[in-house]
This record gives sequence, C-alpha cells and structure tokens, in this order.
Amino acid sequence: MTAGKPLPVAVVGASGYSGAELVRLLARHPLARITALGANSEAGKPLSALYPALRGLDLPLLEKLEPGDLAGRADVAFLALPHTESMKSAPGLLAAGLKVIDLSGDFRLADKAQYEAFYKHPHTEPGLLAEAVYGLCELHGVKVAGARLVANPGCYTTTSILPLYPLLKAGWIQPQGIVIDAKSGVTGAGRKLSAGTQFCEVDGNFSAYRVAGAHQHIPEIEQELSAAAGQAVTVTFTPHLLPINRGILATSYGMMVKPGTEEALQACLADFYRGKPFARVLKGGELPTLRAVVGSNLIEMAVKLDARAGRAIVFSATDNLIKGAAGQAVQNLNLMMGWPETAGLDLIAQPV
Repeated sequence: MTAGKPLPVAVVGASGYSGAELVRLLARHPLARITALGANSEAGKPLSALYPALRGLDLPLLEKLEPGDLAGRADVAFLALPHTESMKSAPGLLAAGLKVIDLSGDFRLADKAQYEAFYKHPHTEPGLLAEAVYGLCELHGVKVAGARLVANPGCYTTTSILPLYPLLKAGWIQPQGIVIDAKSGVTGAGRKLSAGTQFCEVDGNFSAYRVAGAHQHIPEIEQELSAAAGQAVTVTFTPHLLPINRGILATSYGMMVKPGTEEALQACLADFYRGKPFARVLKGGELPTLRAVVGSNLIEMAVKLDARAGRAIVFSATDNLIKGAAGQAVQNLNLMMGWPETAGLDLIAQPV
C-alpha cells in the first residue's frame, strides 16, 4: 500500500450474504478500497443486481477470479466461500503475496483429523492449518496483527466462546458438561436455497437442527475453551433456527467449581473485556437482546448465578452477519494492518 492511498482489497465470494455484507462495510471503510469482486456464477453483473441496497456504490463488476488474477490488484483477499473451497484458493493467494482472511471453516481447526471428521472432507492444506491464526480478535489480537492467514470465526462460535472463555480461564465453571443453547436467524444458513430455509418452512416456525454432537462448530468451540481452561472441555451444543433474518442469542450453562457471587462472575467478564471496543458486558440485571446488537459489530454478554442449582447461566447476543462474519473480518483486517480496531465499524444497532 502506497502511503496516503487506500489499501486495495478483494472479496472472493461476494454474492453470498457474508460477502455482500463485507462489501457494504468495506465500501465505507476510510482506509480500504475494493478493487475486485469474485462470484463465478454471477460474473459480469454488478453486485447491486443481486443486492439493490448497494446501488450507487462505486464497485467493480463481479468476475470469475483465480488466485493469480489478484496479484498486483489487491493486498488482502477476503474469502467468503463455502466450506472446503477456501483451501483451494488460499495457497495461490498467499504465494502471490496477498494476505488472506478466510470466512469459511477451512482453517479454524488446528487438528486435521477433527476437520475431516466434522466437515466430512479431506483437508488438502495441513501446513496452512498450523500457520493460520484463529481470528477471534478479543482473544488473539496480538497474533492476528502478525498474521498473513487469518481464520475468521463464525457466528455461533463467536457468540458461544467469548462469554464462556473468561469464566473457564478464571476457574469459575467446570470444563465438562457445559451446555450451549443457541438460536440464529436464517441468514446464518447462507444464500443457497434449501428446503429447510425457504420462507414457508421458516415463517412462524422454530426448530433445532444438527443436534447431539453433529454440528461442525463443536470442535471449534471446544478447541478455544480448552485453551482457556488448560484442559479438555466438552460441550453440548444445540443450534436452533429462528424465523428472523439475522441475529444470534445463546444461553449457556456451566456448573460452578467453587462458591461465588453473581457480582464476582460479572466482574470476571467485565475485567477480561475491559478496553475491548466490541465486547459489551451488561450489569444491573440487564440481559442481551437481538435488537441491541443487530446492525452492529457488538457482542453483548451477561451472567446470572443460579445459586440453588450451583450453575452459572451465561447470555450472549450478536449480529451473525457482522460480528459473526463480515464485521469480525474487517476487525481482523484492522488489526493485521495496524489500524484502529474500530475503523469502518462505527455501527449503531438498529433501534427497531
């Protein structure tokens, strides 16, 4: 990047929900400029033909992009591709000298066997698994700053890991038997049509899916929470589909290790995230809500103590397309480039 000029960036997979949200955020970023948009099936079209809200923005046309096509055109590539596709593109982009922020699950797990067990697909780039930095900014910001490949966490994992991490690290809750009950809007399933996400199936309905250890985000959650606890953590994770467009609310349960007060648990969260601009720890009995975060890069967190049962109840909420995907990716970009972490992310949640 030439001094005084915006950083050229590319979004590969721009036609999906996360890709389009990335474009929306990057288009107003004060230090970045979009120079290429990839979408194979929509090549030749303006992105506004798919997302009319982006009309009027000065954007390149969608095109079919190969990794070598971006050499000299971009310094950073965002990969908003389906799982198993990013590992095909990342090596060529890195070889061409670009930094890569991957929004898929291809580089989030350090253990190749875990990836293959949960994603049901061979991992062809195990060397990059060892190099990739897990881009949960509030936990790994220092490592992100020196990375050339960042594995951008997803929505369920971000919403689940952040509120539990400090409590495990401080030894407040037991590492075994944690239960995470999470509900997401339909955009979390992506733009590709499926029978289960059509309007007539979702509207007025509410359902669980991929239950009893079947969800691919489980090893990712356990990987990060085990690092916090210093020992293996197991979770029961149950996702649900809400009949709304966007937003995630998670309620997590952990048995207390030692006697404590609700105030001590709240202080644990507040102290850990002090100075983190997008982590909002509630107090005074307030609980997270979707309306307080949708449209922003915030995660709201709160903790209550069920003293009778000896259990901590942890609440968290995010916008699955922003803090759970595109906003977090921009936050990672800011850290990688040494910019203010909040650059381009001064978003206020939608009041209604």
